Amino acid sequence: MNISNKVKIVVFVPASHTDIVREAMGKAGAGKIGNYTNCSFSSKGIGRFKPEAGANPTIGEVGKLESVEEERIEMMCPKEVLTNVIAAIKRVHPYEEVALDIYPLDIE
Repeated sequence: MNISNKVKIVVFVPASHTDIVREAMGKAGAGKIGNYTNCSFSSKGIGRFKPEAGANPTIGEVGKLESVEEERIEMMCPKEVLTNVIAAIKRVHPYEEVALDIYPLDIE
């Protein structure tokens, strides 16, 4: 058994920006599996949030519950480029607060 140096990064993106975010992640080093690059998986869903006082929402209004068509984008990522991938996501993601998850991958 080989211990992995990879993680899976998952980010939730409004439908209008999925290609931009996916491309930025790939350019930063995420999505490489063997001899393939830009490997990702996406599933569609509805993101819900309510901007509170002090928020500057891209979509919606402060104090009102909002529902947005979003995609969950998943890509594998070497740990050594994770910081760069997160920075790339934040550069192109339209939301003030980016919802993302990092999952360790224990074996290759």
